[in-house]
Amino acid sequence: MKGLNMDERNDDITVGISDSQEKPHVPQQETRTNSAEHQGASIDQPIYTSQPQQAAYDRFMYEPIGFEEPGNSVTDNPFGKKIRKKRTGRSEATAVILFLTLLVAAFSFAAFGIVSDLRSSDAALERLAAKKPAVVYRTPKSQDFDDDVMKLDENGNYSIKGVSKLVMPSIVEIFTYENRAEYNAGNFTGSGSGVVITDDGYIVTNAHVLRADGFHEVSTADGKKYAAEIIGRDVKTDIAVIRVSGAKFTPATLGNSDNAVVGEQVIAIGNPVNLSFTVTDGIISAVNRKIRSDETTFEMECIQTNADISPGNSGGALINLKGEVIGITSSKYVSSSYEGLGFAITINEALPIIEELIDHGYVKGRFRIGIQLIDMSEPSKIHLIEEELGFDLPDGFTGIYIDSISEDSDIVNTDLKPGDFITEIDGAKVRTYTEFYNAITINYGAGDTVPAKCAHIDKDGHVTYYNIRFRLIEDTTGNY
Repeated sequence: MKGLNMDERNDDITVGISDSQEKPHVPQQETRTNSAEHQGASIDQPIYTSQPQQAAYDRFMYEPIGFEEPGNSVTDNPFGKKIRKKRTGRSEATAVILFLTLLVAAFSFAAFGIVSDLRSSDAALERLAAKKPAVVYRTPKSQDFDDDVMKLDENGNYSIKGVSKLVMPSIVEIFTYENRAEYNAGNFTGSGSGVVITDDGYIVTNAHVLRADGFHEVSTADGKKYAAEIIGRDVKTDIAVIRVSGAKFTPATLGNSDNAVVGEQVIAIGNPVNLSFTVTDGIISAVNRKIRSDETTFEMECIQTNADISPGNSGGALINLKGEVIGITSSKYVSSSYEGLGFAITINEALPIIEELIDHGYVKGRFRIGIQLIDMSEPSKIHLIEEELGFDLPDGFTGIYIDSISEDSDIVNTDLKPGDFITEIDGAKVRTYTEFYNAITINYGAGDTVPAKCAHIDKDGHVTYYNIRFRLIEDTTGNY
């Protein structure tokens, strides 16, 4: 063996190999002497050390032929050959278990978070809802809205919105009760409208809205309520005045109805079918209409309009675009001949009556005869008379049928009886209420005695005529 050097150093052996071939690592033998119990024997026995000694290379031979692969562990076997230590399956299983454990932990944490969010979401939403009220977005009212509404055009007229705002505080709703007890119980028998005409509480309305011996309450547009007393009522014209004491009001401005023209735009404010403070608009369809009341058959000068006027509107206002009241609306000045049309008593016709009622409580000079009558102005009324008599009227016969006579009248003391007719007043033939009323008022007044021609008709159609004289009684009740 060439190039072999051996030094004995502390029982370690270093082997140097000079040639390029790798020499096998041979475990060194160690000679041991047996212990005392084997004394006398000189047997030398080679034994391997418990761990083979690691071979070391000289510096100049640092890198032998061949290199270890990265990540692999190389150990020497007792025979000097390098053997590659294989990676065990235990480490791979450990890594897989660790990965699965982390994955399960991650999913568990995520599931816990989701469940917690779901449990707390309802409570969170409730807290948000309690702390933050719902917000509705809308366009804010213009600061100039009120000014724009109340602006006048070049003709000095308001818009419909302007007129409504201007006059609404002067319109009231009137509730009629049979008595004070019914008022306390809240049982009203009817309702209507009214127009405030003075700041100290005088209100004009229709007579048919009120009850002569009832109790009345007034409600304003701002929701205030007041008890009201009747100052005066005139059933003939369907105009009445009530008053609320101890309060201040905004009065309406009364216009001149003679200036009303056909086609002019108007509005009506009232309380139809308990729909408080309703505004309807339209135009003036006609002026100077002579319209007769359904109940009294008294004729009044009216303005015709297509603005809706229903029973609840009675006593309300017909207003032009200058904000002036030019008429008092009344559902009673409508008959079957005028269905679907609206009428308002002209303010010029109503004002003298209003002033009389305020000053005296009744219309001075108003008289009553003390009779209930049916005229012959329409075929339907003639048919009604014939039903009352039980037979047909003679051909060509005309007159005013007397349905009843009041016991406190002067005419009850004459020969006139219910079922008879008045055919003439002071020589003028009468067959309609207007003819009858005009024939009296043209020459006579309260306290005067009026001559009249009357007739009685038998069942066989025979007519008997006779004359009477009766005195006109001044009416202070407003019921006639």
